[in-house]
Amino acid sequence: MSSAQAIIEKLHLLPHPEGGYYRETYRAATSLVMATGASRHVSTAIHYLLEGADKSHFHRIQSDELWFFHQGQALEVVLIQNGQLVTIVLGNDLAAGEAPQAVVPAHTWFGARLKNETGFALVSCTVAPGFDFRDFELAERAALVQEFPHLQAVIEQFTRHA
Repeated sequence: MSSAQAIIEKLHLLPHPEGGYYRETYRAATSLVMATGASRHVSTAIHYLLEGADKSHFHRIQSDELWFFHQGQALEVVLIQNGQLVTIVLGNDLAAGEAPQAVVPAHTWFGARLKNETGFALVSCTVAPGFDFRDFELAERAALVQEFPHLQAVIEQFTRHA
């Protein structure tokens, strides 16, 4: 595919609440009961695309999420782990330190953006136990800055105005 719009159309992607475009491609038939008592599918998967200056805004979920790079420009996955900023660059240039996949641990604030804010990146994300929007929490800028004041600049980049 030569353009983000062609991929969006071919894969039937829709706007995602955190930014970018997505479509669920898999939801396991088997479910499990989590420690909270909630029932979740064992695993889910999506295609996810970011284009240009689009961002996946800071959010967190209650399950581990694996990201798999497919094509396009390098993508930065930015996490807040133990109060520190961690950036994983997904891409095909292994010699430059890019990785073809990454793991975002459950309950971790994270977002993503194109490294150079040009072109697009197509990835897949797998969540286990499976994704459910009831487990999705979009960050509130003021609350996140209060918790991590030393990360205010990056929090402002990855959150929407109140």
